[in-house]
Amino acid sequence: MTLSERQLRILDFIRKYIEENDYPPTIREIGKAVGIPSTSVVKYNLERLQEKGHIERSGEVSRGLRLKSRPSSSPDTRNAMPRVVEIPKLGVISAGTPLAAFGQQEDPFAGETLALTEDLVPRGQGLYALQVKGDSMIDALVFDGDWVIILHQNTAQRGDMVVAWIKDKEETTLKYYFPEGPVVRLQPANPTYQPIRVPAEQLEIQGKVVAIVRQLA
Repeated sequence: MTLSERQLRILDFIRKYIEENDYPPTIREIGKAVGIPSTSVVKYNLERLQEKGHIERSGEVSRGLRLKSRPSSSPDTRNAMPRVVEIPKLGVISAGTPLAAFGQQEDPFAGETLALTEDLVPRGQGLYALQVKGDSMIDALVFDGDWVIILHQNTAQRGDMVVAWIKDKEETTLKYYFPEGPVVRLQPANPTYQPIRVPAEQLEIQGKVVAIVRQLA
């Protein structure tokens, strides 16, 4: 089951704390580390982590947490939890009428990152996150407000979901990529939208979608 960004941060803190101290943190220590002042909110997220099978909890002791993925018989591999990758948020991407290229936008998320475990995204450099605005890709299960994780590259295969920069208009859009000779068809995934056809020389690929994140908490 998918974890929220907040739950990923809590899980990563618990893992690191246990590695450093050989015992789990308290609820207040978790809240302080991840910026949650309310212990009830911390407890709520711990309950969700327990429901999703990542931890076990005992309400009878103050440090009653245990990572379910931690092997009890191997002291050298105390935690099999995947590492958290911090992916920079670089702005918004249109899933509808094209917007100004994200590099030319005023970034409302400057300095912010999206935390994902490394098993959800490709390893290596060149990943960035854009928040989706619009509904032209809803049949691909990409909704307004979702985050798309982009691998920066300048090429794409037919049918890839890409960040496409329309050079002469200096606009970007999120669409499926279909080269058709001298023209590229940027295909939406919503029947109420028409495809966008762009001369191939006026189109630049700025990345390929490798993951979609929906934040629920």
